[in-house]
Amino acid sequence: MLHLIWYIIVGFIAGCVAKALMHTHLAITWTIVLGIVGSIIGGAVTHLFYPPSAGGKFHPGGLIVSILGAIVVLYVWHKFKLHIPRG
Repeated sequence: MLHLIWYIIVGFIAGCVAKALMHTHLAITWTIVLGIVGSIIGGAVTHLFYPPSAGGKFHPGGLIVSILGAIVVLYVWHKFKLHIPRG
């Protein structure tokens, strides 16, 4: 249960930073979804180049990669002119 709360918190932070940098308005729900999707994408790319170590401690670089992943998601979304639900 604690992991789910942590995903929501990190997703919210990453989504807020990404939407602020990309000058996009999203509802809080979509901000969290954006951050979580960005975290998944960023985490997948990070695991390709830097495999996780034993212990699974929090790493500040994970938040940075989550933000970068969320920015990439927003960029691709705008590039293909997809509709973003507004709230």
